[in-house]
Formats: sequence, C-alpha cells, structure tokens
Amino acid sequence: MWSHSSASSIPELTSERHPQRTRDSYLVIPGFLAPDETGALLARSKQLLDEFSLLDHPLTKFSTGDSNHVGDDYFLSSGDKIRYFLEEDAIDKQGNLTREKQKAVNKIGHALHELEPAFRRVTLENEKLRSLVRDLRFHHDPVALQSMVIFKQPQIGGEVPEHNDSTFLYTSPPSALGFWIALERCTPENGALSFLPGSHLTAPITKRFVRLPTGGTGFEQLLDPTDPPNPTGAYILEECNPGDLVLIHGSVLHKSERNTSPKTRFAYTFHMIESPPHATYDEKNWLQPTEAMPFSRILNTPNSTVLA
Repeated sequence: MWSHSSASSIPELTSERHPQRTRDSYLVIPGFLAPDETGALLARSKQLLDEFSLLDHPLTKFSTGDSNHVGDDYFLSSGDKIRYFLEEDAIDKQGNLTREKQKAVNKIGHALHELEPAFRRVTLENEKLRSLVRDLRFHHDPVALQSMVIFKQPQIGGEVPEHNDSTFLYTSPPSALGFWIALERCTPENGALSFLPGSHLTAPITKRFVRLPTGGTGFEQLLDPTDPPNPTGAYILEECNPGDLVLIHGSVLHKSERNTSPKTRFAYTFHMIESPPHATYDEKNWLQPTEAMPFSRILNTPNSTVLA
C-alpha cells in the first residue's frame, strides 16, 4: 500500500502511487498535520462538545446501518451548518441521555471546514494540502464538502459496516476522495479504520444514499441486490497516530469496529469531489450546496491534467 517515509515532507506523487492506479487505493501519510495543528483541532472539538446545548436539539441519532439511516430535517439541512448527532446507544427508550453529553455525541458536521476557523485553516487555507491535491492530480478542480469530527465514543462508539464513500457522495463519473485525519491514537481497540485493498477495482458502487421524494433518506439500488458482488481478500487494519492523514478512494471498501475501549477515537474528515464540467454532482444526493454556501474550491488554479 502507499506510505510516505517522511512525516515532515510529502514527495511528489508518481503515477504508480496515485489512488487511481495503486493496487490498494488508500494512502496513509504519517504526520501530515503538525502537533500544534492537530492539538488545535482536538482542543476545539472538545470545546464544541462542551458548548453543545440540548435545549433545542431534536436528539437526532446517527446510524450507520442501511435500515434506519438518519433522514430528518436536522440532518438534511446540516450541509452548511454545524450540527450534533448522537450515538444510538446514548439515548434510552424514554428519550433521555444515558451519559453526559460530551460522551453521547457520535459526530459533529457538516460545514466545519467553512464555519470553524481551526478547521478552515487546515482544509481551505492550507498550502500543504493544496500542494498534495496538485500532486495527486485526482481532480481537475476539486471542491470540499461534508466535513465532520467523528468521536467514536468509549464503549458505545458504533461499528461502521463495510461501505464506500461514493455511495453517499455520488458524482457522474464517480470522483469522491476522502481525507481522514487522526486527532488521537487509533488502535484495534478503539475503532481504527480497516480497508479491503484493491476493492475499488472489484467492488462496483451498488447503491446510492439519496433524498427520497416522500421525505427522509434511503438507498437507491444500482445493481441487483440478490446478486451482490463478492470481492475477495483480507481487510487490513491501519493504526494511526495523531496528525496522520488517510486518503480514501471513493470506491474502496472500508469499515471500523465498535469502540470497546475506555478511550475516545477523535478524527477529522472531509471529502473532495470533482466540479463541473468534469463531473456532475447528483441532485438526489443527501447533501446539497446552498446559495449561501456553495461547495468550497480548493485550488486557485485548476489542474490542467489528471491521472486517469
């Protein structure tokens, strides 16, 4: 799999190390963020948890399963806001929190990269990130969207089943690329990411997560669900240190297990997609740009060529 040997610099990416051509299609870049940058994101994440008010919150839970994925207005209108989503096991049948609020939140999203200065600095105002994007040549003119802090709370941080990101951020042609930054040590015990190497070549996008005409969200099948693809191989778990960046091809299968440890697993993640005319973002996707906040451009000058 890809890896960079240097934590202090990023060499230019060759075509052999590009996510479209690599065998594995994910890349771990150790120490992409400096300790002070990582510390600032971690500190602000904890402050946001402290500032979370339950007084006007609809107690929206975030589920990663197919049958009961979140789809209320609080979720659907969060693309240009900062909103809090709770762990399924943090609320009892009577609608009461089962633990303190700081340990009940699954994630905060989805416009941190625009609205929170600490996150904006590392996403939209980061020359190191822009240099990486230029070297990747994955997109002509990438835009950023769906930024989140995922907390993976102790004991209740839910399992995230096998999936690929293009299911949730569908473009034609597919162009999603995930940027996942560890803010704390990620281990097998607290829910580190696992990947199925090469699955971007063997596992087609089988469904899409869409806004339903009747309201809410659901999955639209693209292939016959009775004959699912069966990619082979073994998952590889990637332990990460604070500041490590994982690049995730939109079609590679990945997952994470339930956090069974007493420790959190904070991570900051966002995605990039291609912009028109090179790709079309589908109007049925759950997250939609708004007039007040269109998707955020990354490069001042688009890449003239990409590695197909």
